Amino acid sequence: MRKSPWILVACVVIGGLFGGLLGNPARGLPARRHPEYLHSGRTSRPQPVTLDLWLLKITMGFTLKMNLLTFIGILLGIFVYKQI
Repeated sequence: MRKSPWILVACVVIGGLFGGLLGNPARGLPARRHPEYLHSGRTSRPQPVTLDLWLLKITMGFTLKMNLLTFIGILLGIFVYKQI
């Protein structure tokens, strides 16, 4: 049976969200209880694209925040995809 690529996308997105949810509460803990690299990460924010139609102005953009637990969640999502 051939697997759909949409299932891979869903597994990666769900794994990334799950890892991000696990990494976010780590920000409130004291630094001696967990390593800094668990919740600190890179933020990628390209400049937003603006479409000005005189009557309507549309601005589109996104921000990607990655930390170690988000990356591990993505890898686990890929692993789950290979198992199903």
